[in-house]
Amino acid sequence: MLVEEMLPLFPIKEFHPFPRALLGPGSHELIGPEALKLGFKKTLVMTSGLRGSDIIHKITESMKYHGLEVVIYDKVESNPKDYNVMDAVGLYQQNNCDSFISIGGGSSHDACKGARVSVAHDGRNVNEFEGFNKSENPKNPPHIAVSTTAGTGSETSWAYVITDTTTDPDNPHKYVAFDDASVTTLAIDDPVLYYSCPVDYTAQCGFDVLAHASEPYVSRLNFEPSLGNALHAIKLTAENLREAVWNPQSLPGREGMMYAQYIAAQAFNSGGLGIIHSISHAVSAFYDTHHGLNNAVALPRVWAFNMPVAYKRFADIARQMGVDTHLMTDIQAAEAALAAAIRLLRDVGIPERFVDVTQDSYSKNRLGKGPTAFYENAPVISGDGPDVDRITNHVLGDACTPGNAKECTFETVRPVVDHCMNGDLDDLLS
Repeated sequence: MLVEEMLPLFPIKEFHPFPRALLGPGSHELIGPEALKLGFKKTLVMTSGLRGSDIIHKITESMKYHGLEVVIYDKVESNPKDYNVMDAVGLYQQNNCDSFISIGGGSSHDACKGARVSVAHDGRNVNEFEGFNKSENPKNPPHIAVSTTAGTGSETSWAYVITDTTTDPDNPHKYVAFDDASVTTLAIDDPVLYYSCPVDYTAQCGFDVLAHASEPYVSRLNFEPSLGNALHAIKLTAENLREAVWNPQSLPGREGMMYAQYIAAQAFNSGGLGIIHSISHAVSAFYDTHHGLNNAVALPRVWAFNMPVAYKRFADIARQMGVDTHLMTDIQAAEAALAAAIRLLRDVGIPERFVDVTQDSYSKNRLGKGPTAFYENAPVISGDGPDVDRITNHVLGDACTPGNAKECTFETVRPVVDHCMNGDLDDLLS
């Protein structure tokens, strides 16, 4: 059955596994000992390279000190591509590795999860595993995921997102694979590693957290075990994101966002997502823009779209965001939640429409040659009619869409996408 067929029929809801985790300042220093405990001998480290920091050097040298052999694949791109995954698989097989460590944000973790699934199936192309639990071998190499951003949640979830570059460049495809076999062996979240994360990425990753938390809270799945985590992650984000962005060396701000992103991912892991993520996947499929940025632009519009079917839930969100709702109706409180989200977006300096996104905000991968030429000639976001149509069609085929609070059709979603492209946020508040 397709997910959209299962949702209205099945009262049984699945709780997906979490990995063991180490959280807190200094936890990344335990990678070497933990890898040895897990039986690692020769490890493929997957990362984006983390330009401008020495995080990779420090971690790999520590691993070598503990007697581990290390092979590095540092070419993972933002919005990881299928060829990133398969290049890493080839390197893993050529060097007879036995384990993986991913270091970075969601791109590094997602590419690594895809590589593990591919390795477990003798190097089959990662695109074959799009969908829900498509892997046939439940056992794949052990994996430690080390986060250097507070946003992804990939280090603790059963999902990974890949861009399929074998599709027509005029109609690219970015997909989510959900697979219990892809869950990491150990997650490590150390707020000290976030200190070097740039201001704009910190802000954008924070809105990824807010999307991860708010979507399961209003999802039609209505998965009770996810609701508490979702609400608390919203509260932590509202309290800590501004501090993390504008005072990046603040341990309380960084640690607050570390916990927010971790428990938000635990909320959506079984509680589902919605079209904030579907729109983000679609826009980055065509333009290679940052996932957190896309979520930030989409979030206020999707909240406004979903409110008529979830006023009480959005009223709860308002309270977690610090709004005093005692003298408000649920509708007024829900509208106050939307205003608080827009205030937060503006306070941390995120562009408000996709047409406001400058080319500097796009992934630098699209400027490359060779395989990255998939994006080399991609146009600047236009937001015109054909652009809105193709983004809307991609949204309707996304695996996150069935969980959205409100039913989605081309006719209902297209105005939301159009507003993301061109609309004024103040219109949502009037």
